[in-house]
Amino acid sequence: MKLPFEKLDKAFENRLRLQIMSILVVNERYDFNSLKELLDVTDGNLASHLKALEKEQYITVHKAFLGRKPNTNYAASEQGKLAFKQHLDALEQIIKQQK
Repeated sequence: MKLPFEKLDKAFENRLRLQIMSILVVNERYDFNSLKELLDVTDGNLASHLKALEKEQYITVHKAFLGRKPNTNYAASEQGKLAFKQHLDALEQIIKQQK
């Protein structure tokens, strides 16, 4: 029996990107500082993984100002939600085939 490893998305192989997408899929939007705090990562680490997801067009970025402070929000795109679901479905298939 062939396992569906080819259906796994390389963009979600990294633990942090998997966590980011898990948060964004269940929340309408999430801002940078809240993500950083929740995931307990550095600015640079979070920013590089957000950029990677943005490059894949799996997330959208919304920049605004709250008063004089810049505020950046992230949301899962429809493409990102679909890709994430397909990745999770493939993981589920692999797990089921191991039982």
